[in-house]
Amino acid sequence: MAEENIIETRELTKVYGDGAQVRALDGVSIQVTRSEFLTVMGPSGSGKSTLLNMLGALDRPTNGQVFIDGQDLVKVKNLDTFRARTVGFVFQMHNLIPTLNARENVETPMMGQISGGGKRRKRAEELLARVGLAKRVTHLPNQLSGGERQRVAIARALANEPALVLADEPTGNLDSQSGADVIALLRQLNRDLGTTIIVVTHDPAVARQTDRVLVMRDGQIADDHRVGHPFEEDLKEFRSSGLGKALLDGDPEAVDWLSSSGLNALQKLLAK
Repeated sequence: MAEENIIETRELTKVYGDGAQVRALDGVSIQVTRSEFLTVMGPSGSGKSTLLNMLGALDRPTNGQVFIDGQDLVKVKNLDTFRARTVGFVFQMHNLIPTLNARENVETPMMGQISGGGKRRKRAEELLARVGLAKRVTHLPNQLSGGERQRVAIARALANEPALVLADEPTGNLDSQSGADVIALLRQLNRDLGTTIIVVTHDPAVARQTDRVLVMRDGQIADDHRVGHPFEEDLKEFRSSGLGKALLDGDPEAVDWLSSSGLNALQKLLAK
């Protein structure tokens, strides 16, 4: 694996089931450069979360190889230790321990990795300050807003200075403003710390904030592109819509509608 790549997969395949088999991943080969901020998109069942589980060493492939930070995961003897030191996770439901306060939740991954309660406490408080929660360190999860809980989860993911952070639908349960704040925070952490971040999302607005977008369909990479001008991203999204596909196929009905009524319909839509 090239030194600048933190991730490389080679013909990665995952098949579930003994009878009616489901091919969740079908020969996925990707490379991710260190410090990239990457989005994985695609419809439900396309393989996004399965890919994330493979990259996070939460599951093993049926076939193929996964290299993370120069290590072939098949050859890693203690995956628990590898995950604790190399990968941070952020989930849609944040998965905070309800009986622990914010600082204690952030300290949890450090157990067995950083000796000394004072050192763990200091690092947890520094991380919470970095994500804007310096005044909320002793609050329990149920005393925090959804956006604040996700910020705690991000601080926890960074606890052991991982080379890679994997976020599975981190804005899925948040309102639009809180979701935008979380993505802006991840973007800032990516720039400040150089941490490689991969976000699985259904939201095109999230994808526009990242460096690169992988689009998955049927367990394969259907598209892989660098994020360009916002209008270009809008066009890519439009291309996959019903009208976009019809126009690309040269459907005469779609072309006729666009020339006769489409502009007027667009103006009315934007005026709402």
